[in-house]
Amino acid sequence: MLPGAVIGWDLSAALALGEALGVPPLAMAELLPVIEAVMVAKLNEQMDHSHG
Repeated sequence: MLPGAVIGWDLSAALALGEALGVPPLAMAELLPVIEAVMVAKLNEQMDHSHG
């Protein structure tokens, strides 16, 4: 936990969501870390811009 910043996703929840949607586990294992890294960077960038 870091106040004012996103450090990552709940990957257990993301995997469960993918499974519920029928996404193959191998695809999730390959794609989720890459998607998470980009989303975390962009969310933190947006928060930085909105705070100053």
